[in-house]
Amino acid sequence: MNNYVRIFDTTLRDGEQSPGASLDAAEKLEIARQLARLGVDVIEAGFPAASPGDAEAVRRIALEVGRPNASNPRAPIIAGLARANAKDIDACWDAVRYAAHPRIHTFLATSDIHLEHKLKMTRDEVVARVGEMVARAKRYCADVEFSPEDAGRSEPAFLYRVLAVALQAGATTLNIPDTVGYTMPEEFGALIAGIVRNTPGADRVVISAHCHDDLGLATANTLAAIRAGARQVEVTVNGIGERAGNTSLEEVVMALRARRAFYGLDTGIDTTQIARTSRLVSNYTSIPVQPNKAIVGANAFAHEAGIHQDGMLKHRLTYEIMRPETVGVAQSNLVLGKHSGRHAFQARLTELGYQMNDADLNQAFRRFKELADKKKVITDADLAALIADEFYQPPEIFALEDLQVTCGRPGMPTATVRLRGPDGQSVVHAAVGTGPVDATYKAIDAIVRAPNTLVEYSVHAVTAGIDALGEVTVRLQSHEAEPRTLGGHGADTDIIVASAKAYLAGLNKLVAGTRDASALFMQQTFVEERSATYVAGNK
Repeated sequence: MNNYVRIFDTTLRDGEQSPGASLDAAEKLEIARQLARLGVDVIEAGFPAASPGDAEAVRRIALEVGRPNASNPRAPIIAGLARANAKDIDACWDAVRYAAHPRIHTFLATSDIHLEHKLKMTRDEVVARVGEMVARAKRYCADVEFSPEDAGRSEPAFLYRVLAVALQAGATTLNIPDTVGYTMPEEFGALIAGIVRNTPGADRVVISAHCHDDLGLATANTLAAIRAGARQVEVTVNGIGERAGNTSLEEVVMALRARRAFYGLDTGIDTTQIARTSRLVSNYTSIPVQPNKAIVGANAFAHEAGIHQDGMLKHRLTYEIMRPETVGVAQSNLVLGKHSGRHAFQARLTELGYQMNDADLNQAFRRFKELADKKKVITDADLAALIADEFYQPPEIFALEDLQVTCGRPGMPTATVRLRGPDGQSVVHAAVGTGPVDATYKAIDAIVRAPNTLVEYSVHAVTAGIDALGEVTVRLQSHEAEPRTLGGHGADTDIIVASAKAYLAGLNKLVAGTRDASALFMQQTFVEERSATYVAGNK
């Protein structure tokens, strides 16, 4: 279908490579289900050879999302990534084989800089390896994708040669990566056009584009590739990924939709699911979406300038090229309140795309009522934050039971925290900090002995108003031989409580899999000695 562009989503593979965006198998599965609802054609579920956990996540996605059912009639292709070696390809097939439409995606670099400094291979050796490994993948799987890594900096003539060998060995998709975000749109478009024109058999397979955003040109390069003949684009939700990220799914999809008269192309994406997918990925990866992010940012459909507001009141098209509802951004502000019943609550969640069993619904409804007692108006954004905070968090090894903070000027910010440990015991601790959040984190650190460095702390209000629900995102770096960066997310009407929830979410990820988490938990109640020293020194 020459007027159809396949959407290949690599949020769960390339997107997960964002620092701190590590996802466990359950989180990957939930995102994959949402990607299927969104309507992506291909889900790159992971890199099976990278770890047993990644292999298991890909296997579960292949089994549970990669097979058609009543709620998922158009099961997406499930792909796994493999380096061009036998071990990787075998592991990839073992993970994706359970899908109705499995795909092996293998790659090998083709730029001289990669050949010389990384691979230590000659061009002839690369050509031979590509032919051998694509053929090996083809023996397992009818659908094989090949990527010449760093194609944007490869010599075109050598690139044509490598791609021709991949096609002869059985590749059905040729993906052209601008791995380091180096090319300009005109260059990348010309590269794709050259491949279509000079690679024998290229007209019989799908040409794909995979662009990175190091120079802020990933979406522009991808659209240039489409204009030159690419009919698959490799993207991530919110544009997350290595370094500056990947091409943003929502930007490409809405560019093709909003400018259909220009491109004359379609996708299979249900655009009304875009906003929800963006929130889900942001919550699970603990990577906040910048307010001015195209399509899904908080300001994407906001108008403050008087001239813009005047134009909007006269006619929406003066300053909006797409309607918020098209991407699933709700227009209703007054949705639910404390007098709303369970049925209305369930109906609204269903409208927003959340499907829950009775037990989860009852749990969510209790949280809703607690929130409604604090806020007069519960918006869709509040509901999304509530659901994310309640259900999209890592397993609770350490849980917040109580938190009391005193602060102000003059005075010493002091936090008293009660945490519940893995064995059900509770411990109380108090600490002094430079502010209420610092004091809270010091108290938590005294109870949970999991050394880390707080490298990022971000807070924003979900909605406007003094009673807004606050969301906090943190990023922690472990003190290990090979440091890991992990994220945490929390939401509450009390921003200090939200901060504590986010920090504990990060700590729970940090210690997940620890053989004896109880050993990290303080076994008795006491008040930090340095707090008393601090007081004495300032009498």
